[in-house]
Amino acid sequence: MRSSKKEQDSLLKWFQEKLSKSSDVEQRSLGNSDQQVNLMYLRSVSDSKVVNQYIIRPYYEMEEEGVYEKYIASFPGSKSSQDAKEALELLLNGYIAIFFNEGTLYLFDAVRAEAGPVAEAQTEVIVQGPSDSFNESMDVNMNLIRRRYQSGDLKAETTTVGHKSKTKIAIMYDETRVDPQVLKELKKCLDGINIDILQAAAELDKYLSGNKYRLFPTTIVTERPDRAVFNISEGKIILIVDTAGFVVILPAVFSDFFTAMDDKLQVLPVGWFLKGIRYLGLILTVLIPGLYVAFTSYNPEVWKVQIALLVAGSRATVPYPSYIEVLIMLLMMEFLTEASLRLPKAIGPTATTVGGLILGTAATEAGLVSNIMIILVSAVAISNFVIPMNMMGFTIRVIKYPFIFLATIYGLLGIVLGLVSVIMYLSSLRSFGQPYFKIYALDRIRTNKVQRERENG
Repeated sequence: MRSSKKEQDSLLKWFQEKLSKSSDVEQRSLGNSDQQVNLMYLRSVSDSKVVNQYIIRPYYEMEEEGVYEKYIASFPGSKSSQDAKEALELLLNGYIAIFFNEGTLYLFDAVRAEAGPVAEAQTEVIVQGPSDSFNESMDVNMNLIRRRYQSGDLKAETTTVGHKSKTKIAIMYDETRVDPQVLKELKKCLDGINIDILQAAAELDKYLSGNKYRLFPTTIVTERPDRAVFNISEGKIILIVDTAGFVVILPAVFSDFFTAMDDKLQVLPVGWFLKGIRYLGLILTVLIPGLYVAFTSYNPEVWKVQIALLVAGSRATVPYPSYIEVLIMLLMMEFLTEASLRLPKAIGPTATTVGGLILGTAATEAGLVSNIMIILVSAVAISNFVIPMNMMGFTIRVIKYPFIFLATIYGLLGIVLGLVSVIMYLSSLRSFGQPYFKIYALDRIRTNKVQRERENG
């Protein structure tokens, strides 16, 4: 679209005023007073090699401005615009504003995306299968998915979130398998997010759920492309957040958080066994501390006499009740876990291992905790880490404390009360309208039935 030269000059001045205190602004004039083209861009977000190779050098190789304008307009990422706000947004994103002498403004795509190479997965390690992970570039992440899912049914729509950050988000789904209601609700949720800055996929998960006080994650945040592709084939939706090395998968059900990509590679009985081990770890890490308090303080008759005497002998020198003993050791374990995450990788594992050994041995010899308590805390820590998804692992770390509280007040009755409450809470949760705690097998049967109906027309 063309406008008058006067309007273009006023637009150029408006840009200069808006970016007046930005030290990374570059403004160049090509040609002479009779035939002049003005460039404006931010060198911090624009690729200078692209500017030199595709904009400046061709200008001096072409004799006429009209030919050069057609050359600029022919690039796929080039667009003409007279909307000042849109042009400023593109300029801030890394585009080059090209002002022609006859009054035309073009925005040329020269975005410089700084992202690391495709590296191995760090938080979802598996023994077999692909080891690559997403990185901070949305284009690279879309490439990793499209290479694995080469179907024309795979759709990718883009939108932005954040008034200041203007973070790009790609919505990827298989249009023949996705639930249209879920897709519609997702777009409505994205349009309703009213924030200034969005930098991480997990942050997006928090805004999509709508309930910031919920305990359990209702979307999956993953760094693995193979998990994303598998879920697309299951009819789920992937959200790729630009500048984040993780993607969001939705909707999610409870069992999704206990599935590792290794399970798909094993023979069926082995896969079931591995998944069963994770559920057993979940039960142990949640219930063992509470059961210890209940059996020790309220219901020792449940144990055999030998075990009851063994526990009583072990606690003979401990000067406080069992629930204080459990809380002290669990909190010390939480401190060690947090320290292992924050310390530099070179010294973190050594420092936490040595610290844990010295702390446990000294506390036992001093009579502050029992030997059985050390075994119990170790079992809780190990079983917590068998959960493959970190977001669920963090939740499980938290919910064992209410069980300790209930066991301290009501004993075994409190444990039963807690279990019933958690099951009722999980049954009430929804992930984009889908029941969170539904039985997976029944869902697969229903999904297969829907697919067959679609295939049969």
